[in-house]
Amino acid sequence: MPDQHSVAPASGDDPAVAAAAEGTASAPGATRGVGRNTAIFSVATGLSRVAGLIREVVVRGYFGTTGAASAFTVAFQVPNLIRGLFADAALSAAFVPVFTELLEKDRRPDAFRLASTLLLVIIAALGAITAVFILGAGTVMPLFLPGDEFDRELIELTVGLSRVMFPIVVLLGINGLVVGILNAYGQFSIPALAPLLWNAVIVATLVAVHGLFEGNDRIYAYAIGVLAGTVLQLAIALPGLRRLDFRLVPSFSIRDPLIRRVLVLMLPVTIGLGIINFDLLINSIIGALISEQTPAAIDAAFRVYMLPQGMFSVAVATVLFPTLSRLAARRDFDGLRSTMGTGLRQIFLLLVPAAVFSAVLAEPIVRLLYERGEFGPASTDTVALALFWFSFSLPFAGANLLLTRTFFSLQEPWLPTGLAAGNLAINTVVSLLLYRPFGIAGVVIGTAVASLGMTLGQYVVLRRLLGGDLEGAKTLRALGQIAAAAALMGAMTWAGHTSIQELLGDAFVAQIVAVGGAAAIAAAAYAGAALLLRVEEAQRIERFILARLRARRAA
Repeated sequence: MPDQHSVAPASGDDPAVAAAAEGTASAPGATRGVGRNTAIFSVATGLSRVAGLIREVVVRGYFGTTGAASAFTVAFQVPNLIRGLFADAALSAAFVPVFTELLEKDRRPDAFRLASTLLLVIIAALGAITAVFILGAGTVMPLFLPGDEFDRELIELTVGLSRVMFPIVVLLGINGLVVGILNAYGQFSIPALAPLLWNAVIVATLVAVHGLFEGNDRIYAYAIGVLAGTVLQLAIALPGLRRLDFRLVPSFSIRDPLIRRVLVLMLPVTIGLGIINFDLLINSIIGALISEQTPAAIDAAFRVYMLPQGMFSVAVATVLFPTLSRLAARRDFDGLRSTMGTGLRQIFLLLVPAAVFSAVLAEPIVRLLYERGEFGPASTDTVALALFWFSFSLPFAGANLLLTRTFFSLQEPWLPTGLAAGNLAINTVVSLLLYRPFGIAGVVIGTAVASLGMTLGQYVVLRRLLGGDLEGAKTLRALGQIAAAAALMGAMTWAGHTSIQELLGDAFVAQIVAVGGAAAIAAAAYAGAALLLRVEEAQRIERFILARLRARRAA
């Protein structure tokens, strides 16, 4: 969804922007500032993720894991796949390294001409693709719903919903270019906060409009909200260009060598990211073979799983991507390896405990967030099972995001493309082998296995490409310390939640206290254990927090 991949939002005067820009100025500074930049950027991104979770809570209350909810899941994932192929994520990954290199070489007119031409190409190409898919939705969409679990009514609903949401492809394509320009200038806050508005608009539209429809058609209110929110997300990002010295230049020369360079670079990026996004669609397609509720259940679990992913790994990768591009442009491979190693350890520091927490408390978390309205106990059990298995892929998915962007910064996108194809094949084969005996768990296990394989494959290839050590021993040592701290945290989390639940019962307020109390116990236990074990990245965050506190006291 837009809030998965185009996380990003904000203003040029925001302190987070200044911190991020400073952190990306040079290799050594960038490495020292990863913890600081990640913490600041994570706050902005985290607000958007929390808003996204609130959106999901509202949506699940209205629609649960019903067939209509599954119809929406598939109807959204198809245009979202097209977006992944041609719009914001792929475009930004191909555009930012070239645009940044031009700025580094003081070729601003060329950089502006490149961006201006790409804008026109996006509008023309994605507009045509959108029109074709809207006209052909009746033929295309049923292909993604195999088996007999979806009846004719649900298939027609899926077709109608997809037609409402296909225009987001064009809007997100333009948004990807705008966000790429802002990130190249060190502006991270606008892209991180715009999804906050996106989620708010969706919820407001759903609440206001759903009463105009009847039965399963009520979910059209959700689709209308997605379209309206995407329009406003772009509207929030555009003013950020005014604060820069960027200027649009009337230009449409498709033969321009710079345009060709981006388009050629974008081709493997498009294939690679498209394959990655296709994983989710594969989960829904195979899920549709299990029951009409399974695609919606997988999606509901995925939204919870994406909360720590979006808050932490996306923050690290987004803040570091321009830095990695600059280091690659300068051929500073020592700085590149060091920066990437620091980023990986930061991701593991944050996502390993998040994975343990969500696995240990999968059922209480799902019950607290979703179980109301159309979302009953049976839905809770199914979604919790999916969340448990999703948790195992969380650290690897975060690492993959940074590793893939490292390839993009080197303008070597064909390598992760081949690995992504292997990742898709593994996911598909494992899911097909396991969905019959294990149901929804088998589908999600395929994702976890594929994520691990992708991490190992990218790491090995990058090590060879950069011709040197990627601080592997240091990262493994840190990972061992982090795993030990997380294991202790997991045991204390389970014990704490069990004790609070036995004391207070299962009422809604008691659930809040139990999960919240367990989260507080987890945070304290993990922070204490990580510092006791002298995890370097944890110590760096501690120094940053103490320095900020001292500065405030001095002020």
